[in-house]
Amino acid sequence: MTALISKEIRSFLSSLTGYIVISMFLLLTGLFLWVFPGESNVLTGGYSTIEPLFVIAPWVFTFLIPAITMRSFAEEKRTGTIELLFTRPLTDYQIIWAKYLGAFALVIISLLPTLIYFYTVYQYGNPKGNIDTGATWGSFIGLLFLGSAFTAIGLFASAVTENQIVSFILAAFLCFIVYTGFDSLASLTNWGYAENFIRNLGINEHYISVSRGVVDSRDLVYFLSLDAFFFLLTATRIKSRKW
Repeated sequence: MTALISKEIRSFLSSLTGYIVISMFLLLTGLFLWVFPGESNVLTGGYSTIEPLFVIAPWVFTFLIPAITMRSFAEEKRTGTIELLFTRPLTDYQIIWAKYLGAFALVIISLLPTLIYFYTVYQYGNPKGNIDTGATWGSFIGLLFLGSAFTAIGLFASAVTENQIVSFILAAFLCFIVYTGFDSLASLTNWGYAENFIRNLGINEHYISVSRGVVDSRDLVYFLSLDAFFFLLTATRIKSRKW
């Protein structure tokens, strides 16, 4: 299984697309934090914080992660190598898990350079270190949870089709719906007591909760359940294949 994880990472990083995707993520977040004028600009905002990063990153992830996962199963189907893949001495679940870990490792690689933003603000704050470290690390953890959920969604989308573009569009749409769709639905009308329940079905409510710096067990259960749900959907789709 380790070999398959390494293959997934090498496959992505050996293509120009991989570097373009990661570079675009860093470029977009960097421009909003350090260049574009506005409240998100760290230099002109007047506060020692990188909070704007954690507002921008989920939206960029909505497109970044589908770009990472779109090849996972779709490309294997298109080239016919999926038959060879499932002849390996691995179960369907192990193969899905390996592809998931490979894709999620790439999400982590994309996030690692953003630690430079934290280090920069920490060093040049007035006074030095004048940044809410707990909330910042909580936000990074929240991004990892969100990234794990988007990765599971992306894998499912890739398992549904053999067309990478269709996989990308479907994954981006599902990520958008799960991230902010339930918030929008809750605000459409007066749901009464059900409003809070509807909001809690979406990622955003739990992402905000984790970003406060405290990992609540309810948020942890939510993200694990969401990952497991799409993992099982992917496994069901894979098991329904007809050779």
